[in-house]
Amino acid sequence: MPTERFQFTGEGGHQLSAALELPDGEPVAYALFAHCFTCGKDTLAAKRISVALAARGIAVLRFDFTGLGSSEGEFANSTLSSNVADLVRAADHLRSTRKAPSILIGHSLGGAAILAAAGKIPEAKAVATIAAPSDPAHVTGLFKQHIDDIRAKGEVEVSLAGRPFRIRREFLDDVAEHELMKDITGLHKALLVMQSPVDDTVGIDNATRIFVAAKHPKSFVSLDHADHLLSRPADAIYAADVIAAWASRYIEAAKPAKPIDPAEPRKVVVQETRKSKFNQTIAVGPHHLVADEPIAAGGEDAGPGPYDFLLAGLGACTSMTMRLYADRKALPLDRVTVTLKHSKIYAKDCEECETHEGMLDQIERDIAIDGALDAEQRKKLMEIADKCPVHRTLTSEIRIVTRAVDK
Repeated sequence: MPTERFQFTGEGGHQLSAALELPDGEPVAYALFAHCFTCGKDTLAAKRISVALAARGIAVLRFDFTGLGSSEGEFANSTLSSNVADLVRAADHLRSTRKAPSILIGHSLGGAAILAAAGKIPEAKAVATIAAPSDPAHVTGLFKQHIDDIRAKGEVEVSLAGRPFRIRREFLDDVAEHELMKDITGLHKALLVMQSPVDDTVGIDNATRIFVAAKHPKSFVSLDHADHLLSRPADAIYAADVIAAWASRYIEAAKPAKPIDPAEPRKVVVQETRKSKFNQTIAVGPHHLVADEPIAAGGEDAGPGPYDFLLAGLGACTSMTMRLYADRKALPLDRVTVTLKHSKIYAKDCEECETHEGMLDQIERDIAIDGALDAEQRKKLMEIADKCPVHRTLTSEIRIVTRAVDK
């Protein structure tokens, strides 16, 4: 799935670095994602959720707030209000270049910002928060030992997650003055509150206050066992799955793309997700799959491996070819089941093989044929199995043309 990177002008006149995660086909909707305090658009949670949503047809715009990541400006000059203004600017950019976001997603303090910004983005129909504080001033607890110094000196450097950040008095005043509960009670949009009961950064009582203050339609989902930053890939993917399913009730899906010429070969696009060492997304037209390696091979077993897909292709082609023949000949074939296994064997052990040195790839294909067929009909169907196009491809000379292309 493609990622479009660009800049847009924030409320303070700075260029903000953005990434638009796009599905391979026409997006069913656009979403705007607000990252957590001092994080950035490319933190694991932000990226994993965005990529997972794109795999489900939802385009997601995420960007670095002022002074973070690749965005211009000084972090010390940013406040919750400036973040809210930049979210509105981001929605404006989507509206003018693509389509305004109908889904708003915020993580941690980004959740508070997205709740505050929602009323200023009229096209937004669904708002989802992940580990959001019910009071933006909650974030000051991360550096509470420095608050007196900040108020006395006007600006102090603090360490957050091992990185230095300068916090100004204006930031403290801004979060203290922001009445988030008014924004929540006046939201008038569908709300999904997601929170882990074991989050030790933003307690679950925050989710309770947000949920109680909101008016229906509202939903709550517990992110069991997840930490505040959704560090585990499975937690971020689960959050994306829930958001996509929940939001589908409230968004107007885009019109279907124009039909593709059936004579045109369909492309298969494979791209790393960077969720783990081997995890990949596979797009085949409107279909989206996940590939990975087994745990024993260093992967997380989040999807079939490359050879699994190869065997699946041969198995599916085998079964389809036998079905076509049986239907054409009016054979009483009820069902075909193909079971395959790939392994390496010594060439010297294969008497019928042309190669007699080194190792060879071997695919074992067991075919179960159900139906009231006689012996001759079963024999013919087994012969037809070897004539499936994928079988012929694998057993003939193959030319693979590889080119380097610019993104």
